[in-house]
Amino acid sequence: PQHPVTQSLLNFIHAYELNEAYFIEMLDGMEMDLKFNRYESFKQLQLYCYRVAGVVGILCVKILGFKNQITLKYAHDLGIALQLTNIVRDVGEDARKNRIYIPLDELHKFNVNEEDILNYRENKNISNLLIYQIERAQTFYTSAYKKIPKEDINGQIAGLLMGKIYETLLLEIKRDRPEQVLNHKVILPPLRKLLVIFKCFLKNKFYAFSN
Repeated sequence: PQHPVTQSLLNFIHAYELNEAYFIEMLDGMEMDLKFNRYESFKQLQLYCYRVAGVVGILCVKILGFKNQITLKYAHDLGIALQLTNIVRDVGEDARKNRIYIPLDELHKFNVNEEDILNYRENKNISNLLIYQIERAQTFYTSAYKKIPKEDINGQIAGLLMGKIYETLLLEIKRDRPEQVLNHKVILPPLRKLLVIFKCFLKNKFYAFSN
């Protein structure tokens, strides 16, 4: 490597046995953002989510340490869930940049056209479309929590807590007019995030992350 960034990374790549392919995937994800501002299907979107978030999760697991290979599958699913949450949260913000990450075939399925999103039209069809996106993200959270082996929970607490905070945000959007994300960015106040973390530690940790 010649670039200072890659030279700095080299020690960590060797120390944690990080595969070069993961870094190439991340760069491919960044390139997708430069080339595409629409995705025809969830298959295409899922590849993007894997490259920009799933791979990051896998690398974090490798750096934090794990005992069970299944933990890598947990990281994959959690990364997808987090990115899908970002997409729902940022629909309006992305529209202002002429970006629509929600698959176009799903817009059609819910009788929503691109102009509805680009013009920030809050209506029932948009609401139903977003609920569909939210529920899919929830399946990835559920899958991730079910896959985390008990012996690896302590080492992955940071990612698990991040997942719980993002999932809480997702449910907040679902509860209160999902379509408002077109014109208003929904956030969790710091105290609400602390409450989520406190509840997780108040319960048995494994129970908290698997239910």
